[in-house]
Amino acid sequence: MPFERFSIIESTLREGEQFSTATFTTAQKLEIAGMLDDFGVEMIEMTSPCASPQSEADIRTVVNAGLNARVLTHIRCNKDDARRALDTGVHGVDIVMGTSPQLMQHSHGKSIDQIIELAEDVITYVRAQAPDIVIRFSTEDTFRSREADLLRVYLGIADLGMVNRLGVADTVGVAMPNQVYAMVHQLVRLTRLDVEFHGHNDSGCAIANACAALDAGATHIDTTILGIGERNGITPLGGLVARLYTLDREYVRKYNLRLLPALDRMIADLCEIPIPFNNYITGSSAFMHKAGIHAKAVLADPTTYEIIAPDDFGLVREIAIGHRLMGWNSLRQRAQTLGLALDDTTLRALTLTVKEMADTRSLSVQEVDAILHEAASA
Repeated sequence: MPFERFSIIESTLREGEQFSTATFTTAQKLEIAGMLDDFGVEMIEMTSPCASPQSEADIRTVVNAGLNARVLTHIRCNKDDARRALDTGVHGVDIVMGTSPQLMQHSHGKSIDQIIELAEDVITYVRAQAPDIVIRFSTEDTFRSREADLLRVYLGIADLGMVNRLGVADTVGVAMPNQVYAMVHQLVRLTRLDVEFHGHNDSGCAIANACAALDAGATHIDTTILGIGERNGITPLGGLVARLYTLDREYVRKYNLRLLPALDRMIADLCEIPIPFNNYITGSSAFMHKAGIHAKAVLADPTTYEIIAPDDFGLVREIAIGHRLMGWNSLRQRAQTLGLALDDTTLRALTLTVKEMADTRSLSVQEVDAILHEAASA
């Protein structure tokens, strides 16, 4: 798959609502949708209208907000869900049905033959009611399903000639990238339909699996802001952007990257959670350099230790000072920032002083600044 042609289905307003502390008001949903639209995501997926009366009303509100992004809703494979979804005016319906032995036994209780029959019935109904709407059909728990069952379902649905996209879902986060690649590649080859990947992060592979899906020919990736969602969530928007950026920044040039920090902060505030210190791009340590040899190289050429340029996201790098690992180049850079004229010999001596003091405790920036000012005025 040429990575230039992928689309993001941003599911903060669907999968994200399943996160433990996420309860978005209508106004907040409009704010989130509006900022995602400004960021440039191609599609926004919302909670099923069958979830609650307010969920249905919120879909209508977002649909009527005049966004460039297409608004989708995620529904179970039954006609009542489909009818209510179509009535909201959404641009697409994402139909899902469990195919793993676990879900077939403990969720809906249907056989593979019954799943195919039901899916055909619902898809035929949707296409008859809305000839131009985008239809996606996805198996749920794809990677704990039997491959033979999956192919029967996918090929039976594809043969209808009514769906626009097939979905592959790592619902419990068990898949490895090679498994994702193999499944997506097979579907692309056999059906010639667009393929969407939805990957949970229970075992830390969501971003790698999303990229494996794209490499195999997938056209759409589901994300949420900060990766929020059921349990450990799904592929994070920022994480996907970071991974693709490191392959070729042109892959994500179509998005307003400088909005990413604001998106992460907004969801962190609304969900009352911190942005992890090691979060992709927006974490407090993402562009922090501490060790002397690192700081020296980064000050000379940031690409020596930065694969992502912080200024592309409206962020800045930080050189940590006031610790025992500090090199004198970091102190020189700080003196220059303060407008202080100190020669290299003095700066080297001051570096040793700071290191000795930092062996007992780290010094604050203000304390280091005071040492520099005192030396400059001597």
